[in-house]
Amino acid sequence: MLSKRIIVCLDVKGGRTTKGIRFLDNIDIGDPVEMAKDYYEQGVDELVFYDITASSDRRDIMIDVVRGVAANIFIPFSVGGGIRTLDDMYRVLDAGAEKISVNSAAVLNPPIITEGARHFGSQCIVLGMDAKKVTPTQEIPCGYEVVINGGRTPMGIDALDWARKAQDLGAGEICLNSIDADGTTEGYELDLTGLISRNVTIPVIASGGAGRPEHLRDVFVKADADAALIASMVHYREYTIGGIKDFLRASGIPVRTMA
Repeated sequence: MLSKRIIVCLDVKGGRTTKGIRFLDNIDIGDPVEMAKDYYEQGVDELVFYDITASSDRRDIMIDVVRGVAANIFIPFSVGGGIRTLDDMYRVLDAGAEKISVNSAAVLNPPIITEGARHFGSQCIVLGMDAKKVTPTQEIPCGYEVVINGGRTPMGIDALDWARKAQDLGAGEICLNSIDADGTTEGYELDLTGLISRNVTIPVIASGGAGRPEHLRDVFVKADADAALIASMVHYREYTIGGIKDFLRASGIPVRTMA
């Protein structure tokens, strides 16, 4: 088994890290630059920065905050929110990010995935996908619907079909977020994660719902995720990165050690 990655997510709104439940009732929890530095020093494998209202507000990402985070960490750093064009991608990479996450823009304009992969390499292009459980229909046979604009706009698109299409278009990995589990700290949506991870060949990052180290163990063992995104469980100081990795090692799951 390859080493599993632990990734901390910083949802940023108005220049501050925020956290909500199922994309609602967000509260301010700190400065993203200082938080990023702290998680880097704790030994997190990667960081993800989402400007969570850039797409819905139809504005550009806060590049100054991206630059501030990148200056304080030396690990892979993915950025998403409000990225619509190749120029947007270039600005984010030039500010210090290693990966670009496209979500709403990719659904509305799928060729942006291919354009980004051709110019910057597939390893730079992450498909961010927010999915919500629905009653299966002919249009959405897998029972999970793609939703964009920070969980505000259902698209009538089958999540599994979209994951496969994004892979074919050139996405290098998928960050799969369950809207139903997001922020609940009750565990990842294992059925959704397993469905996607077992039907694509690119890495899948599980997102939404982590509250205890056992949840990471379960998503790695039961749903074959390649990486796990966490937020609340470390933002509120209930767990440390080192403690989570120690638990996973004791559970027989290989994780990376600090250099």
